Amino acid sequence: MPRLFLLRHAKAAWAAPGMGDFERPLTPEGMRAARAAGIAMAAAGDVPAQVLCSPALRTRQTWEGVAHAFGAGIAVSFVPELYDGGAKAYLDALRGTGTAASVLVVGHNPMTEDIGEALAGDGDEDALKALKAGFPVCGLAVISFERPFSGMKRGTGRLERFDVYEG
Repeated sequence: MPRLFLLRHAKAAWAAPGMGDFERPLTPEGMRAARAAGIAMAAAGDVPAQVLCSPALRTRQTWEGVAHAFGAGIAVSFVPELYDGGAKAYLDALRGTGTAASVLVVGHNPMTEDIGEALAGDGDEDALKALKAGFPVCGLAVISFERPFSGMKRGTGRLERFDVYEG
């Protein structure tokens, strides 16, 4: 049963003068939250087989914080469309992972929220309610599927849980 770990980047700083949105770094709080997410995921046995990450600085730093808990050996792809593409770009990237057992996507809102809501057809009632209330920074949706990612369709996932990590 394939599992998707959909993670919005942790809290980022506002852009300094002359800095573009792409270069915004995590705040110290955001760095702590990313590490907390990784520790919690590893403790739950939620170690992804593959990672798709936006190349923006704040998503890369979020992945680095999470990855500390996993050790080496996880394949990471930095996908430009996860920064500036819409929900379709996220779906296309996921479908491209084929038959991966589990995938962590580290991305941005509103796409993480849009994809989470579109894919989670059912699941834990409290988690669904929390997801529909918004997708905060360092929020993690865990969604399982009956089919491989290559055949993923709207509403076919089951939301197992929705967690938010703070630093």
